[in-house]
Amino acid sequence: MESKRQLQKENTRRRIMEAAYQVYSAQGFTAATAAIAKEAGISHGAVFVHFPTLNELLTCLTQDFADRLGLELHELTEKSGDMEALLKSHLDILSRYEDFYIRLITEKSLLPEDAQTILAGLQTTAAYHFSQVLDREIKNRTVKAIPSHMAFNTWLGLVHYYLQNKDSFSPEGPLLLRYGPELTSTFLNLIQF
Repeated sequence: MESKRQLQKENTRRRIMEAAYQVYSAQGFTAATAAIAKEAGISHGAVFVHFPTLNELLTCLTQDFADRLGLELHELTEKSGDMEALLKSHLDILSRYEDFYIRLITEKSLLPEDAQTILAGLQTTAAYHFSQVLDREIKNRTVKAIPSHMAFNTWLGLVHYYLQNKDSFSPEGPLLLRYGPELTSTFLNLIQF
């Protein structure tokens, strides 16, 4: 059983992570750790007690994000009967983290190498689950026999293009809520018979 001190330490670490999600989503990866401490309601020094370096914080945050998305992608692949359900679910997951995900794909070069590797692993995980559903759809003859890497990269490229240009497409609000149905139907029109 965990001690009260250990539970308190884990709670503080979680608050720092949640604050980092918020601050980095709003301000980007160049935001000061003092802003994260303020958002978490802790002293600035407490951030470094839990994450001795900024690189460690960014790497842990990226890993936490990848774990969350990876788990959800796995679960939805098991439940998804078709490509349309998978695409809608993928966009639903990304929409919950839209601002943070935009930072990940637009400011990737600001992340430490370990965090960049984790982000690449997340895309590999997403591609794997995507290919599982695509292969089922190809066998059922509901979609064209497209190499899974090309289909996934086309989907991701379409989504990333819109997210990276959010200011042009949806400056006032969430992009994926506004364009998700259109992105999904356009992609399905490309791959279905």
